[in-house]
Parts: sequence; C-alpha cells; structure tokens
Amino acid sequence: MAKPRHVPPGFGAGTPRFVPGSSNSRLGPIASSRATQMGLGLGKGKGAVGLGTKGLLKRHKKVQRDTIQGITKGDIRRLARRGGIKRISATVYADVRDVLKDRLSTLLRNITAIVESDPSNRKTVVVQDVIFTLQRLGNPIYGFDASFDGKYRKG
Repeated sequence: MAKPRHVPPGFGAGTPRFVPGSSNSRLGPIASSRATQMGLGLGKGKGAVGLGTKGLLKRHKKVQRDTIQGITKGDIRRLARRGGIKRISATVYADVRDVLKDRLSTLLRNITAIVESDPSNRKTVVVQDVIFTLQRLGNPIYGFDASFDGKYRKG
C-alpha cells in the first residue's frame, strides 16, 4: 500500500487558494502589493469607484474624432507629389482636409440621389454612377467612355 504524501497546511484540496493580502494568506495582510499599501489604487483599476460594483475595471470609451483626420499628412503629401508639388507648408493640411471633405460630400450626395432615383430600387452604388456624377459635375474620368471597349473604338 502506498504511503500518503505529506501536504503542508493551507495547501490541501479543500482549502482555498493563496490570495496575497487576504486573511487566508500564509503571510497575512503584509503580503499585499506595495501599490495597494500606498493607496495608489493600482491593480484593480479606479474604474469601480462609484459604479456600484467592486473590483472591476471600467471599459475605456472610444473617443469619437472626425473621420477626415484619417487622411494623414503622409496621404496629403503623396497626393501633392503626384500633382508635382515638392514642398508643403504645415498650415495646408487642415485646408486640404476641409476641401476634400466638401468635395466628397458633394459627390456622395449626387451619387445617392442617382441611386435613389433609379426605378429598379437598388441600394448598391456601381461604377457607372460615379462616372456619371463626375461627368455631370464637369470632371470626367477618361477611359470610361461608352464607345470605348478595350483597345479599339466601336465606331
């Protein structure tokens, strides 16, 4: 018959786990973290204060920012390089974002008007909607002409 193993007190199957700083810890309340002893409120977070819960972290709320800020300085710089500009003033970026936002809102307003006026009651914007809107606003995109099919003109 096997000899029973010696289990130190406080480590048996029926005893609760070791929790630092609690009454069931082997070291007593002295073993709590230094931040807790100093009253810094670290570890469990300060989010539970005043929320009616104990010891839970508060979720961070996502800060809403204007989505046009997703157009970064690098994006604007690349567009300027494509247009042949070498040097950009620091004050230009906000103005470019404003102009871009106005232009996109105008385009989207016209495109949605076209889609909503379509008798087939569709809800998807197709390439032809964008091309038609740009032609109507006076900025046609070349290469999307209806008479042009691949390499050769139809007639």
